[in-house]
Amino acid sequence: MLPETLSKIEQRVRNADSITPQQRTELLALLATLKVEVSQLSDTHHDEAQSIAGFTAVSAHEATRDARNPELMQLSLQGLSHSAGGFEKSHPRLVEVVNSIATMLANLGI
Repeated sequence: MLPETLSKIEQRVRNADSITPQQRTELLALLATLKVEVSQLSDTHHDEAQSIAGFTAVSAHEATRDARNPELMQLSLQGLSHSAGGFEKSHPRLVEVVNSIATMLANLGI
């Protein structure tokens, strides 16, 4: 289920008309890194990895919608950030990538 969720996020980003080609490229690169990091996390913390993937999907959906809802965008980004909380020491790269994705998606929602 985890690989499927991440593939759906990538597909949504590829098909989003509301982002520039440069933003698309950058976001897809971050998602590729996230895929590796979440896969590693999933070996020991499957539920948490699922939460991170799920909140990433919701956040990407909200950021790439034609009619954006700032409140829903903010809530989804908060969920994404909180879902990676607590892994700063054990999975610092994961937290860094999640924070980069959250920042980029927040900037798309402006």
